[in-house]
Amino acid sequence: MLFSIYGKPIADPVVAEVKENSAAAKAGVLPGDLLVSIDGTHVSTFDDVRRYVSIRPETPITIQIKRKGELLDLPMVPQRTEITDQFGNKMELGIIGILTNQETGNFRLETFGPIEAVGQGAVESWHIVTGTFNYLANLVTGRMKADQLGGPIRVAQASGQMATLGVAAVLQLAAVLSVSIGLLNLMPVPVLDGGHLMFYAVEAVRGKPVGPRTQDVAFRIGFAMVLMLMVFATWNDISSLLG
Repeated sequence: MLFSIYGKPIADPVVAEVKENSAAAKAGVLPGDLLVSIDGTHVSTFDDVRRYVSIRPETPITIQIKRKGELLDLPMVPQRTEITDQFGNKMELGIIGILTNQETGNFRLETFGPIEAVGQGAVESWHIVTGTFNYLANLVTGRMKADQLGGPIRVAQASGQMATLGVAAVLQLAAVLSVSIGLLNLMPVPVLDGGHLMFYAVEAVRGKPVGPRTQDVAFRIGFAMVLMLMVFATWNDISSLLG
């Protein structure tokens, strides 16, 4: 619906500016370079580049660029950088230090027909899913901090901030939250739907259901895990407000 009615902002993956001493500068990226692919994954918009790089701080990547008709492979490592958005929210992302602008990136708004919009919605949802798993992987490896996990207070705060940008921004946030909550609900944790599916899978393999006692213990553990996650996320919310 969003892509059909409001369209999707698009910018070509062309470099307008390279920040000094950045990962891109050290790798040899120059203004005017066209970014073709990252680690073999084709990029068609500047947002594709930002999305891929942001969830891979301190992770070696190889960007293929096109310069004067010649293809070049440039290895680099995105720098983990704390940035502040227009509302003052702080977050850590992977940054390589390239920018685009209206003229170089050919900024435009593309709208899609119903069928194309469904495809775009599926792609966007998949980006949210893969981004979530990459963030969790970065937590385990220490490349990102757990303080970026937000709870109900931060969701309410973000909703208010998005409301100042218009209806489309609010709907975009609602869509992201919906996909994220759906993904969380499918995690193989007892008490969640994913936990029930896990029990069904075990039953299919064993030929009989898991015993009531085992299910009871699993549900208690699952409830404790969900409760701890809620408390931790709420603590992060309060800490961000106080900070």
